[in-house]
Amino acid sequence: MANEDHTNGKGELPDGTLGGYLSIHERPPSFEGPDGHPYTVSIEIESQGDLRAPYVGYLVFPRWAQTGLGVVGHVQTPTLVEGRHRIHVEEALGRLQLVHVKELLNDAIRQQTADLSDD
Repeated sequence: MANEDHTNGKGELPDGTLGGYLSIHERPPSFEGPDGHPYTVSIEIESQGDLRAPYVGYLVFPRWAQTGLGVVGHVQTPTLVEGRHRIHVEEALGRLQLVHVKELLNDAIRQQTADLSDD
């Protein structure tokens, strides 16, 4: 996936990618989770001690109140991308297709549900 060109021919990401959606709409996309709650998504990048790949990226999905008037929780993916440069990690996450982002949300919710039932 990392070497695929998901641009629109002008070097811009299309609306169907996370980065393209963020750029075009100037807000995060929203999704309904399998639990019936509304979620948005944010790209998160952190530094780590590995000099070969000092940056890691993942997605955080804030869960909104049914009224939309506040965040009441969140789920997140495991690390999805590692890289030498912050911008490359951000670009890789931005190329994710929104349908894949929705799948990642569903997986994160299922994992959280499984973790809670194990307690």
